[in-house]
Parts: sequence; structure tokens; C-alpha cells
Amino acid sequence: MPVRKVPKNYLFVTGRHATALSSEMVEFESTLEKDFMLLLDFDPRVSSYEAQPVRIPLPDGGKYVPDLLVSFHKGPDGVEPPRDLLEVKTQAFLDRYADEYAAKFAAADVYALERGWRFKKKTEKEIRTPRLANIKFLRGYRRNVPDPVEIDTLLTKLQMLGGCSSSQALVEALGGTDIERARWLPVLWHLIAVRRIQVDMDIAFEADVPLWLEG
Repeated sequence: MPVRKVPKNYLFVTGRHATALSSEMVEFESTLEKDFMLLLDFDPRVSSYEAQPVRIPLPDGGKYVPDLLVSFHKGPDGVEPPRDLLEVKTQAFLDRYADEYAAKFAAADVYALERGWRFKKKTEKEIRTPRLANIKFLRGYRRNVPDPVEIDTLLTKLQMLGGCSSSQALVEALGGTDIERARWLPVLWHLIAVRRIQVDMDIAFEADVPLWLEG
């Protein structure tokens, strides 16, 4: 449960984000936070996250509430990675309010270390990347599940191509007219969105995207 309710703010866009990782909406305090939540939603390592997660006591008697607490799935060794306690702000904000936030961040470092967590700051440099643009493109296809027969047909064709191809080559291999081939694209994007077909998410999608089957 959030320890602090996100107030309406005329400086930032606030709202609530629907994530597949939780049955509850997660509040965000800026569009940068919302964008970061999209990255978390598509990160297979992430098991859950919560906003406004903890109140950290400060030396002056005040309290500091970081933006997010992220939990991760156990690794292949069965060990759960440390949680990430996060502040999500633009670099301009961090530069402008560096003195004001210095004590807060120092306290957060200690608070996280005492619990075996990691305190990190995330800015637009790490968030607004080609990966984010790709995720924004794919998110609608993730929810729209194609016909199972079409899914099997496309995956079988990719296997016949050696498990490695490109979006254009795969669609062309499925045959038919331009209109008939175009209907395969939503199926392909869905399979990429749910990671049944692999792509390099850190390279901006173009007209022809290299893709492969894992394993």
C-alpha cells in the first residue's frame, strides 16, 4: 500500500497506470514515471512494483518518500535479486534541486542498504530510449490475442525458416496477396510483445525487424 497519496500538481502530469503485474492501479507523479512503469511492465525480470512505498526518516525530523520499489523474480540460481528503491526525475530536476535532495538521497542509501536493497535514481536518459518507443508500439498488440491457429501457423513458418528471419521475410514467406500478408502483422507483433518471438528491443523498430525463436 502506498504510504503517500500522489497529490494533483500543476507542474507535472499525474494519474494512475494499469499494469499487468498488479490487480491494482499504480499512481504516477509525472509522465517520466509513467514511461518508466512501461519499461517495468515489459521487463521479464520484474515481478512487481509499488509507488510511494516507504517513508524514510530524515535527520531534520522530516520524511522522504521515494517514487517506486521494484521486486524481481528469482534467478536461475533460485536467489531473489535485491529490490530497487527508486527516485524517478528528470536530470534538470535533479540538478536544480541537488542541495535540497542531498540529505534525502543519503538517507535513502542507508535505508536501502540496511534492508539489502539498492537505491537508484532514474532519469530520462535511461528511460526515454528506443526500448521505450518499441514498448509503446507493442503494448496494444500485447493485449489483443490472435486466433491460436494463426499463431501456430506463423510460429511454424518461422521454424521452417530456421528459427531466424526478419519481419518482412517472414510475412512474405507466409504467401498471399499484399492484403493477405498484412493481416499477419498483428499476429507477429503480438508474439513479439509476449516474447514468444525475440527481437532486439534496444534497437528502434524500422520497416524490417530481425527476429528469432529463443533456443
